[in-house]
Amino acid sequence: MNKEMHRRIFRLCAGVQAAVLAALAVYLLVLPGVRLARELARPDLYGAPIPSLAWRLHRSLSPRLAPWALARIAEGTAANLALYDVPSTEWPMFGAVFYLMATESLQSEWERDPSLARTAPAVYAREAIEASAALVADPLHHTWVRQHWGPGYLHKQNVFFRGLLIAGISSYQRLTGSTNHLELLRDQAASMASELDRSRFGILDDYPYECYPIDVLATIAFIRRSDDLTGLDHGAFVARARRAFESPLTDEQGMVPYIADPVTGAIYDTARGTGNSWILMFAHELWPDLSARWYELYERYFWQRHALTAGWREWPLYSPKAHSRWDVDAGPIVAGYSPAANAFGVGAARVSGRLDHARILTPQVLAACWPLPDGTLLGARILSSAAHAPYLGEVALLYFLTRTPADGVVLRTEGGYTPRLVWVAYLFFFGGGAAVLWGAAGLWRRARRLEIGPLEAAIRIGLWLALTAAAVVLLLWSGRFGLAALALLMATYAFSRPRGNRGRSYR
Repeated sequence: MNKEMHRRIFRLCAGVQAAVLAALAVYLLVLPGVRLARELARPDLYGAPIPSLAWRLHRSLSPRLAPWALARIAEGTAANLALYDVPSTEWPMFGAVFYLMATESLQSEWERDPSLARTAPAVYAREAIEASAALVADPLHHTWVRQHWGPGYLHKQNVFFRGLLIAGISSYQRLTGSTNHLELLRDQAASMASELDRSRFGILDDYPYECYPIDVLATIAFIRRSDDLTGLDHGAFVARARRAFESPLTDEQGMVPYIADPVTGAIYDTARGTGNSWILMFAHELWPDLSARWYELYERYFWQRHALTAGWREWPLYSPKAHSRWDVDAGPIVAGYSPAANAFGVGAARVSGRLDHARILTPQVLAACWPLPDGTLLGARILSSAAHAPYLGEVALLYFLTRTPADGVVLRTEGGYTPRLVWVAYLFFFGGGAAVLWGAAGLWRRARRLEIGPLEAAIRIGLWLALTAAAVVLLLWSGRFGLAALALLMATYAFSRPRGNRGRSYR
Protein backbone atom coordinates (compact mmCIF):
# COMPACT_ATOMS: atom_id res chain seq x y z
CA MET A 1 0.00 0.00 0.00
CA ASN A 2 1.53 3.31 -1.08
CA LYS A 3 1.97 6.43 1.01
CA GLU A 4 -0.98 8.27 -0.55
CA MET A 5 -3.35 5.39 0.19
CA HIS A 6 -2.32 5.46 3.87
CA ARG A 7 -3.07 9.16 3.96
CA ARG A 8 -6.53 8.63 2.46
CA ILE A 9 -7.42 5.88 4.90
CA PHE A 10 -6.15 8.01 7.77
CA ARG A 11 -8.30 10.93 6.63
CA LEU A 12 -11.32 8.65 6.23
CA CYS A 13 -10.94 7.32 9.79
CA ALA A 14 -10.55 10.86 11.08
CA GLY A 15 -13.71 11.85 9.24
CA VAL A 16 -15.59 8.95 10.79
CA GLN A 17 -14.37 9.91 14.27
CA ALA A 18 -15.34 13.55 13.70
CA ALA A 19 -18.78 12.50 12.46
CA VAL A 20 -19.28 10.22 15.47
CA LEU A 21 -18.30 13.01 17.86
CA ALA A 22 -20.62 15.44 16.10
CA ALA A 23 -23.51 12.96 16.19
CA LEU A 24 -22.94 12.26 19.87
CA ALA A 25 -22.75 15.98 20.63
CA VAL A 26 -26.12 16.50 19.01
CA TYR A 27 -27.72 13.40 20.55
CA LEU A 28 -26.24 13.56 24.04
CA LEU A 29 -26.01 17.32 24.57
CA VAL A 30 -27.85 19.57 22.13
CA LEU A 31 -31.09 17.58 21.79
CA PRO A 32 -31.30 16.85 25.55
CA GLY A 33 -31.02 20.59 26.12
CA VAL A 34 -33.86 21.16 23.68
CA ARG A 35 -35.97 18.46 25.31
CA LEU A 36 -35.29 19.83 28.79
CA ALA A 37 -36.35 23.31 27.68
CA ARG A 38 -39.54 21.94 26.14
CA GLU A 39 -40.47 19.93 29.23
CA LEU A 40 -39.80 22.79 31.63
CA ALA A 41 -41.90 25.12 29.50
CA ARG A 42 -45.03 22.97 29.95
CA PRO A 43 -47.25 24.54 32.64
CA ASP A 44 -48.76 21.18 33.63
CA LEU A 45 -45.39 20.08 35.03
CA TYR A 46 -45.94 22.30 38.04
CA GLY A 47 -49.64 21.72 38.73
CA ALA A 48 -51.47 19.37 41.07
CA PRO A 49 -52.67 16.81 38.47
CA ILE A 50 -50.29 14.20 37.08
CA PRO A 51 -48.18 16.05 34.46
CA SER A 52 -48.03 14.97 30.82
CA LEU A 53 -44.34 14.15 31.31
CA ALA A 54 -45.35 11.19 33.48
CA TRP A 55 -47.50 9.80 30.66
CA ARG A 56 -44.67 10.10 28.13
CA LEU A 57 -42.20 8.56 30.55
CA HIS A 58 -44.58 5.66 31.24
CA ARG A 59 -45.05 4.97 27.52
CA SER A 60 -41.28 5.05 27.03
CA LEU A 61 -40.49 2.75 29.96
CA SER A 62 -43.23 0.14 29.60
CA PRO A 63 -41.92 -1.66 26.50
CA ARG A 64 -38.39 -1.68 27.94
CA LEU A 65 -39.31 -2.87 31.40
CA ALA A 66 -41.15 -6.03 30.36
CA PRO A 67 -38.28 -7.74 28.47
CA TRP A 68 -35.82 -6.84 31.23
CA ALA A 69 -37.99 -8.27 34.02
CA LEU A 70 -38.82 -11.46 32.13
CA ALA A 71 -35.18 -12.02 31.17
CA ARG A 72 -34.05 -11.51 34.75
CA ILE A 73 -36.57 -14.05 36.01
CA ALA A 74 -35.60 -16.58 33.33
CA GLU A 75 -31.87 -16.20 33.97
CA GLY A 76 -32.26 -16.82 37.70
CA THR A 77 -29.75 -14.08 38.49
CA ALA A 78 -31.39 -13.29 41.82
CA ALA A 79 -30.51 -16.70 43.25
CA ASN A 80 -26.79 -16.01 43.42
CA LEU A 81 -26.18 -12.52 44.74
CA ALA A 82 -24.02 -11.08 47.50
CA LEU A 83 -26.24 -10.93 50.58
CA TYR A 84 -25.44 -7.31 51.48
CA ASP A 85 -25.29 -5.90 47.94
CA VAL A 86 -28.26 -3.51 48.06
CA PRO A 87 -28.41 -2.57 44.34
CA SER A 88 -28.55 -6.20 43.21
CA THR A 89 -30.99 -7.45 45.84
CA GLU A 90 -33.38 -4.63 46.78
CA TRP A 91 -33.42 -2.45 43.70
CA PRO A 92 -35.00 -4.83 41.14
CA MET A 93 -38.03 -5.42 43.36
CA PHE A 94 -38.15 -1.78 44.44
CA GLY A 95 -38.31 -0.72 40.78
CA ALA A 96 -41.02 -3.25 39.92
CA VAL A 97 -43.20 -2.05 42.80
CA PHE A 98 -42.64 1.61 41.92
CA TYR A 99 -43.75 0.83 38.37
CA LEU A 100 -46.91 -0.97 39.47
CA MET A 101 -47.91 1.81 41.88
CA ALA A 102 -47.23 4.51 39.28
CA THR A 103 -49.23 2.64 36.66
CA GLU A 104 -52.11 2.27 39.12
CA SER A 105 -52.15 6.05 39.62
CA LEU A 106 -52.12 6.68 35.87
CA GLN A 107 -54.92 4.18 35.37
CA SER A 108 -57.04 5.89 38.04
CA GLU A 109 -56.42 9.25 36.38
CA TRP A 110 -57.34 7.82 32.98
CA GLU A 111 -60.58 6.37 34.34
CA ARG A 112 -61.52 9.87 35.52
CA ASP A 113 -60.52 11.41 32.18
CA PRO A 114 -60.09 8.99 29.24
CA SER A 115 -58.96 11.89 27.01
CA LEU A 116 -55.53 11.69 28.69
CA ALA A 117 -54.55 8.69 26.56
CA ARG A 118 -56.08 6.85 23.60
CA THR A 119 -55.59 3.53 25.41
CA ALA A 120 -55.80 2.81 29.11
CA PRO A 121 -52.43 2.25 30.84
CA ALA A 122 -53.70 -1.09 32.13
CA VAL A 123 -54.13 -2.12 28.49
CA TYR A 124 -51.12 -0.75 26.62
CA ALA A 125 -48.77 -1.60 29.50
CA ARG A 126 -50.26 -5.03 30.28
CA GLU A 127 -47.07 -6.92 29.42
CA ALA A 128 -44.96 -4.72 31.71
CA ILE A 129 -47.57 -5.01 34.48
CA GLU A 130 -47.55 -8.79 34.29
CA ALA A 131 -43.74 -8.93 34.10
CA SER A 132 -43.34 -6.62 37.11
CA ALA A 133 -45.80 -8.63 39.16
CA ALA A 134 -44.04 -11.85 38.16
CA LEU A 135 -40.73 -10.42 39.38
CA VAL A 136 -42.27 -9.37 42.70
CA ALA A 137 -43.73 -12.85 43.26
CA ASP A 138 -40.72 -14.76 41.89
CA PRO A 139 -39.28 -16.99 44.69
CA LEU A 140 -35.74 -16.45 43.41
CA HIS A 141 -36.15 -12.71 43.93
CA HIS A 142 -36.89 -13.52 47.58
CA THR A 143 -33.55 -15.29 48.01
CA TRP A 144 -31.77 -12.51 49.87
CA VAL A 145 -34.46 -12.08 52.53
CA ARG A 146 -34.80 -15.85 52.84
CA GLN A 147 -31.08 -15.96 53.61
CA HIS A 148 -31.54 -13.24 56.23
CA TRP A 149 -34.65 -14.64 57.91
CA GLY A 150 -34.77 -18.34 57.01
CA PRO A 151 -37.74 -20.32 55.64
CA GLY A 152 -40.21 -18.27 57.69
CA TYR A 153 -39.20 -14.99 56.03
CA LEU A 154 -42.81 -14.14 55.20
CA HIS A 155 -43.87 -14.30 58.85
CA LYS A 156 -40.85 -12.98 60.71
CA GLN A 157 -40.26 -9.20 60.80
CA ASN A 158 -38.71 -8.48 57.34
CA VAL A 159 -40.69 -5.22 57.17
CA PHE A 160 -39.24 -3.59 54.04
CA PHE A 161 -39.63 -6.63 51.82
CA ARG A 162 -43.09 -7.60 53.04
CA GLY A 163 -44.26 -4.01 52.68
CA LEU A 164 -43.14 -3.99 49.05
CA LEU A 165 -44.85 -7.34 48.51
CA ILE A 166 -48.14 -5.96 49.85
CA ALA A 167 -47.83 -2.76 47.76
CA GLY A 168 -46.93 -4.57 44.54
CA ILE A 169 -49.64 -7.21 44.76
CA SER A 170 -52.26 -4.59 45.68
CA SER A 171 -51.46 -2.45 42.64
CA TYR A 172 -51.34 -5.49 40.37
CA GLN A 173 -54.74 -6.68 41.54
CA ARG A 174 -56.33 -3.26 41.03
CA LEU A 175 -54.83 -2.96 37.54
CA THR A 176 -55.78 -6.43 36.31
CA GLY A 177 -58.60 -7.65 38.54
CA SER A 178 -56.61 -10.84 39.04
CA THR A 179 -56.99 -12.66 42.34
CA ASN A 180 -54.03 -15.00 41.76
CA HIS A 181 -52.14 -13.56 44.72
CA LEU A 182 -55.12 -12.57 46.88
CA GLU A 183 -54.50 -15.16 49.60
CA LEU A 184 -50.84 -14.14 49.81
CA LEU A 185 -51.89 -10.48 50.05
CA ARG A 186 -54.44 -11.19 52.78
CA ASP A 187 -51.94 -13.29 54.72
CA GLN A 188 -49.19 -10.69 54.52
CA ALA A 189 -51.41 -7.75 55.43
CA ALA A 190 -52.93 -9.55 58.42
CA SER A 191 -49.72 -11.13 59.72
CA MET A 192 -47.59 -8.00 59.30
CA ALA A 193 -50.16 -5.84 61.07
CA SER A 194 -50.49 -8.39 63.89
CA GLU A 195 -46.72 -8.64 64.36
CA LEU A 196 -46.27 -4.87 64.45
CA ASP A 197 -49.20 -4.53 66.84
CA ARG A 198 -47.67 -7.06 69.25
CA SER A 199 -44.21 -5.48 69.17
CA ARG A 200 -43.06 -3.42 72.15
CA PHE A 201 -42.73 -0.09 70.34
CA GLY A 202 -44.62 -0.76 67.09
CA ILE A 203 -41.45 -1.10 65.00
CA LEU A 204 -39.60 -4.17 63.71
CA ASP A 205 -36.47 -4.97 61.74
CA ASP A 206 -36.07 -4.82 57.97
CA TYR A 207 -33.06 -7.11 58.32
CA PRO A 208 -31.68 -8.72 61.48
CA TYR A 209 -30.58 -5.88 63.81
CA GLU A 210 -31.53 -3.23 61.22
CA CYS A 211 -34.73 -1.38 62.04
CA TYR A 212 -35.82 1.55 59.86
CA PRO A 213 -38.97 3.23 61.21
CA ILE A 214 -39.46 4.97 57.87
CA ASP A 215 -40.09 1.57 56.24
CA VAL A 216 -42.48 0.63 59.02
CA LEU A 217 -44.54 3.74 58.30
CA ALA A 218 -44.70 3.03 54.57
CA THR A 219 -45.68 -0.59 55.27
CA ILE A 220 -48.51 0.53 57.55
CA ALA A 221 -49.81 2.68 54.68
CA PHE A 222 -49.56 -0.27 52.27
CA ILE A 223 -51.48 -2.48 54.70
CA ARG A 224 -54.24 0.09 55.10
CA ARG A 225 -54.49 0.56 51.32
CA SER A 226 -54.98 -3.18 50.82
CA ASP A 227 -58.14 -3.33 52.95
CA ASP A 228 -60.48 -2.76 50.02
CA LEU A 229 -58.98 -5.82 48.30
CA THR A 230 -58.64 -8.19 51.26
CA GLY A 231 -61.89 -7.34 53.00
CA LEU A 232 -59.97 -6.68 56.21
CA ASP A 233 -60.23 -3.52 58.31
CA HIS A 234 -56.99 -2.21 59.78
CA GLY A 235 -58.38 1.11 60.96
CA ALA A 236 -57.91 0.29 64.65
CA PHE A 237 -54.41 -1.03 63.95
CA VAL A 238 -53.43 2.24 62.22
CA ALA A 239 -54.71 4.24 65.19
CA ARG A 240 -52.56 2.19 67.58
CA ALA A 241 -49.57 2.20 65.22
CA ARG A 242 -49.23 5.95 65.72
CA ARG A 243 -47.37 5.22 68.97
CA ALA A 244 -44.26 4.29 66.98
CA PHE A 245 -43.94 7.82 65.57
CA GLU A 246 -44.48 9.99 68.61
CA SER A 247 -42.27 10.83 71.58
CA PRO A 248 -40.11 9.18 72.90
CA LEU A 249 -39.54 7.41 69.55
CA THR A 250 -38.89 10.63 67.63
CA ASP A 251 -35.57 12.47 67.55
CA GLU A 252 -34.84 15.72 69.41
CA GLN A 253 -36.58 17.76 66.72
CA GLY A 254 -39.71 15.59 66.83
CA MET A 255 -39.00 13.83 63.53
CA VAL A 256 -39.01 10.15 62.58
CA PRO A 257 -35.53 8.67 63.09
CA TYR A 258 -33.80 6.79 60.32
CA ILE A 259 -32.57 3.85 62.45
CA ALA A 260 -33.87 2.73 65.84
CA ASP A 261 -33.84 -0.29 68.14
CA PRO A 262 -37.16 -2.20 68.21
CA VAL A 263 -36.26 -3.79 71.57
CA THR A 264 -35.17 -0.76 73.56
CA GLY A 265 -36.55 2.11 71.48
CA ALA A 266 -33.10 3.71 71.30
CA ILE A 267 -32.44 5.99 68.32
CA TYR A 268 -29.25 5.18 66.41
CA ASP A 269 -29.57 7.64 63.51
CA THR A 270 -31.72 10.76 63.52
CA ALA A 271 -34.02 11.93 60.75
CA ARG A 272 -32.42 12.44 57.33
CA GLY A 273 -33.53 13.77 53.98
CA THR A 274 -34.10 10.52 52.12
CA GLY A 275 -36.17 9.12 54.99
CA ASN A 276 -38.24 12.29 55.43
CA SER A 277 -39.03 12.51 51.73
CA TRP A 278 -40.01 8.82 51.72
CA ILE A 279 -42.45 8.91 54.65
CA LEU A 280 -44.07 12.17 53.57
CA MET A 281 -45.48 10.43 50.51
CA PHE A 282 -47.56 8.18 52.83
CA ALA A 283 -47.96 9.87 56.20
CA HIS A 284 -50.92 12.06 55.28
CA GLU A 285 -53.19 9.10 54.50
CA LEU A 286 -52.46 7.71 57.98
CA TRP A 287 -52.17 10.73 60.28
CA PRO A 288 -52.69 14.09 58.52
CA ASP A 289 -51.73 16.14 61.58
CA LEU A 290 -48.39 14.33 61.98
CA SER A 291 -47.71 14.65 58.29
CA ALA A 292 -48.23 18.41 58.35
CA ARG A 293 -46.02 18.78 61.43
CA TRP A 294 -43.23 16.66 59.93
CA TYR A 295 -43.22 18.66 56.71
CA GLU A 296 -42.96 21.88 58.69
CA LEU A 297 -40.00 20.49 60.64
CA TYR A 298 -38.44 19.11 57.48
CA GLU A 299 -38.55 22.54 55.90
CA ARG A 300 -37.17 24.19 59.03
CA TYR A 301 -34.14 21.94 59.47
CA PHE A 302 -33.40 20.49 56.03
CA TRP A 303 -34.38 23.00 53.35
CA GLN A 304 -31.50 25.14 52.17
CA ARG A 305 -31.01 27.68 49.42
CA HIS A 306 -27.79 28.69 47.72
CA ALA A 307 -27.00 31.09 44.90
CA LEU A 308 -27.42 28.39 42.26
CA THR A 309 -29.79 25.90 43.82
CA ALA A 310 -32.27 25.07 46.57
CA GLY A 311 -33.59 21.82 47.99
CA TRP A 312 -33.31 19.21 50.70
CA ARG A 313 -30.18 18.39 52.63
CA GLU A 314 -29.48 14.74 53.37
CA TRP A 315 -28.47 15.57 56.96
CA PRO A 316 -29.20 18.83 58.80
CA LEU A 317 -26.34 21.09 59.80
CA TYR A 318 -26.60 20.02 63.43
CA SER A 319 -25.89 16.38 62.51
CA PRO A 320 -22.38 14.89 62.87
CA LYS A 321 -22.87 13.61 59.32
CA ALA A 322 -23.69 17.06 57.95
CA HIS A 323 -20.66 17.11 55.66
CA SER A 324 -20.82 13.53 54.38
CA ARG A 325 -20.09 13.03 50.71
CA TRP A 326 -21.65 9.62 49.94
CA ASP A 327 -24.26 7.18 51.21
CA VAL A 328 -25.61 4.01 49.60
CA ASP A 329 -29.22 5.15 50.06
CA ALA A 330 -28.69 8.82 49.25
CA GLY A 331 -26.08 8.66 46.48
CA PRO A 332 -23.38 11.31 46.01
CA ILE A 333 -23.90 14.27 48.37
CA VAL A 334 -22.85 17.71 47.12
CA ALA A 335 -23.00 20.79 49.38
CA GLY A 336 -25.32 18.83 51.63
CA TYR A 337 -27.82 17.97 48.86
CA SER A 338 -28.42 14.34 47.89
CA PRO A 339 -30.07 12.99 44.72
CA ALA A 340 -32.41 10.69 46.66
CA ALA A 341 -33.70 13.28 49.13
CA ASN A 342 -34.55 15.71 46.35
CA ALA A 343 -35.93 13.19 43.85
CA PHE A 344 -38.11 11.58 46.53
CA GLY A 345 -38.79 15.13 47.68
CA VAL A 346 -40.66 15.87 44.45
CA GLY A 347 -43.23 13.24 45.43
CA ALA A 348 -43.30 14.38 49.05
CA ALA A 349 -43.88 18.01 48.06
CA ARG A 350 -46.66 17.10 45.62
CA VAL A 351 -48.50 14.92 48.15
CA SER A 352 -48.15 17.61 50.84
CA GLY A 353 -49.56 20.32 48.57
CA ARG A 354 -46.25 22.18 48.54
CA LEU A 355 -46.28 22.93 44.87
CA ASP A 356 -43.87 25.79 45.53
CA HIS A 357 -41.22 23.28 46.57
CA ALA A 358 -42.16 20.94 43.73
CA ARG A 359 -41.75 23.89 41.34
CA ILE A 360 -38.18 24.37 42.60
CA LEU A 361 -37.19 20.70 42.78
CA THR A 362 -38.68 19.30 39.58
CA PRO A 363 -36.62 21.35 37.08
CA GLN A 364 -33.39 20.50 38.90
CA VAL A 365 -34.21 16.80 39.13
CA LEU A 366 -35.20 16.64 35.47
CA ALA A 367 -32.04 18.47 34.41
CA ALA A 368 -29.94 16.02 36.44
CA CYS A 369 -31.82 13.14 34.81
CA TRP A 370 -30.34 14.17 31.42
CA PRO A 371 -33.33 13.46 29.10
CA LEU A 372 -32.26 11.87 25.80
CA PRO A 373 -34.31 12.16 22.58
CA ASP A 374 -35.44 8.50 22.75
CA GLY A 375 -37.02 8.98 26.17
CA THR A 376 -34.13 7.58 28.21
CA LEU A 377 -33.12 9.57 31.29
CA LEU A 378 -29.37 9.11 31.12
CA GLY A 379 -28.53 10.62 34.51
CA ALA A 380 -31.09 8.40 36.26
CA ARG A 381 -29.80 5.40 34.32
CA ILE A 382 -26.20 6.09 35.39
CA LEU A 383 -27.21 6.26 39.06
CA SER A 384 -29.07 2.96 38.75
CA SER A 385 -27.48 -0.49 38.64
CA ALA A 386 -26.74 -1.32 35.01
CA ALA A 387 -26.40 -5.02 35.80
CA HIS A 388 -29.38 -5.50 38.12
CA ALA A 389 -31.83 -2.57 38.05
CA PRO A 390 -31.11 -0.36 35.03
CA TYR A 391 -34.52 1.34 35.06
CA LEU A 392 -34.87 2.02 38.79
CA GLY A 393 -34.02 5.73 38.59
CA GLU A 394 -36.45 6.36 35.73
CA VAL A 395 -39.25 4.31 37.29
CA ALA A 396 -38.74 6.11 40.60
CA LEU A 397 -39.08 9.50 38.92
CA LEU A 398 -42.23 8.24 37.21
CA TYR A 399 -43.63 7.28 40.60
CA PHE A 400 -42.80 10.66 42.15
CA LEU A 401 -44.45 12.52 39.27
CA THR A 402 -47.64 10.48 39.67
CA ARG A 403 -48.10 11.59 43.28
CA THR A 404 -50.92 14.09 43.68
CA PRO A 405 -51.94 16.29 46.63
CA ALA A 406 -53.58 14.38 49.46
CA ASP A 407 -57.20 15.09 50.27
CA GLY A 408 -57.64 18.11 52.47
CA VAL A 409 -54.19 19.66 52.07
CA VAL A 410 -53.98 23.35 51.23
CA LEU A 411 -52.12 23.93 47.97
CA ARG A 412 -49.25 26.38 48.19
CA THR A 413 -47.91 27.71 44.92
CA GLU A 414 -46.40 31.10 45.70
CA GLY A 415 -42.64 31.18 46.01
CA GLY A 416 -41.79 28.61 43.37
CA TYR A 417 -39.11 29.51 40.84
CA THR A 418 -36.52 28.00 38.51
CA PRO A 419 -33.12 27.83 40.27
CA ARG A 420 -30.02 29.09 38.48
CA LEU A 421 -28.68 25.54 38.46
CA VAL A 422 -31.05 24.83 35.58
CA TRP A 423 -29.33 27.56 33.56
CA VAL A 424 -26.02 25.92 34.38
CA ALA A 425 -27.51 22.72 32.94
CA TYR A 426 -28.44 24.60 29.76
CA LEU A 427 -24.87 25.87 29.55
CA PHE A 428 -23.63 22.30 29.91
CA PHE A 429 -25.95 20.93 27.23
CA PHE A 430 -25.73 23.72 24.65
CA GLY A 431 -22.24 25.04 25.49
CA GLY A 432 -20.83 21.52 25.80
CA GLY A 433 -22.51 20.48 22.58
CA ALA A 434 -21.09 23.49 20.72
CA ALA A 435 -17.61 22.80 22.14
CA VAL A 436 -17.67 19.16 21.01
CA LEU A 437 -18.93 20.14 17.55
CA TRP A 438 -16.15 22.70 17.27
CA GLY A 439 -13.65 20.09 18.42
CA ALA A 440 -14.94 17.59 15.87
CA ALA A 441 -14.52 20.13 13.08
CA GLY A 442 -11.01 20.95 14.32
CA LEU A 443 -10.10 17.26 14.44
CA TRP A 444 -11.07 16.88 10.80
CA ARG A 445 -9.14 19.98 9.77
CA ARG A 446 -6.00 18.83 11.64
CA ALA A 447 -6.18 15.32 10.28
CA ARG A 448 -6.26 16.60 6.71
CA ARG A 449 -3.07 18.59 7.30
CA LEU A 450 -1.03 16.12 9.34
CA GLU A 451 2.15 14.97 7.65
CA ILE A 452 2.85 11.43 8.83
CA GLY A 453 4.39 8.36 7.28
CA PRO A 454 2.68 5.03 6.45
CA LEU A 455 3.86 3.26 9.61
CA GLU A 456 2.63 6.00 11.92
CA ALA A 457 -0.64 6.19 10.01
CA ALA A 458 -1.14 2.44 10.46
CA ILE A 459 -0.39 2.65 14.20
CA ARG A 460 -2.78 5.53 14.68
CA ILE A 461 -5.55 3.79 12.71
CA GLY A 462 -5.04 0.62 14.75
CA LEU A 463 -5.20 2.58 18.01
CA TRP A 464 -8.38 4.30 16.88
CA LEU A 465 -10.04 1.01 15.91
CA ALA A 466 -9.08 -0.63 19.22
CA LEU A 467 -10.39 2.24 21.37
CA THR A 468 -13.57 2.59 19.33
CA ALA A 469 -14.24 -1.14 19.62
CA ALA A 470 -13.62 -0.92 23.38
CA ALA A 471 -16.15 1.92 23.65
CA VAL A 472 -18.78 -0.12 21.81
CA VAL A 473 -18.20 -3.21 23.96
CA LEU A 474 -18.30 -1.19 27.20
CA LEU A 475 -21.54 0.49 26.20
CA LEU A 476 -23.49 -2.40 24.67
CA TRP A 477 -22.33 -5.36 26.70
CA SER A 478 -21.71 -3.92 30.14
CA GLY A 479 -23.63 -0.62 30.14
CA ARG A 480 -20.61 1.31 31.44
CA PHE A 481 -21.38 4.65 29.88
CA GLY A 482 -18.62 6.58 31.62
CA LEU A 483 -15.85 4.20 30.56
CA ALA A 484 -17.28 4.00 27.03
CA ALA A 485 -17.22 7.80 26.74
CA LEU A 486 -13.64 7.88 28.05
CA ALA A 487 -12.52 5.29 25.48
CA LEU A 488 -14.19 7.26 22.70
CA LEU A 489 -12.52 10.49 23.76
CA MET A 490 -9.15 8.75 23.95
CA ALA A 491 -9.70 7.54 20.40
CA THR A 492 -9.69 11.17 19.32
CA TYR A 493 -6.00 11.43 20.23
CA ALA A 494 -5.20 9.02 17.41
CA PHE A 495 -5.65 12.00 15.13
CA SER A 496 -3.83 14.60 17.23
CA ARG A 497 -0.80 16.50 15.92
CA PRO A 498 2.48 14.68 16.59
CA ARG A 499 5.22 16.58 18.42
CA GLY A 500 7.09 18.91 16.12
CA ASN A 501 4.45 18.79 13.38
CA ARG A 502 3.15 22.21 12.39
CA GLY A 503 0.44 21.06 10.11
CA ARG A 504 2.38 21.12 6.82
CA SER A 505 0.07 20.45 3.94
CA TYR A 506 0.34 17.36 1.79
CA ARG A 507 -0.25 19.57 -1.19
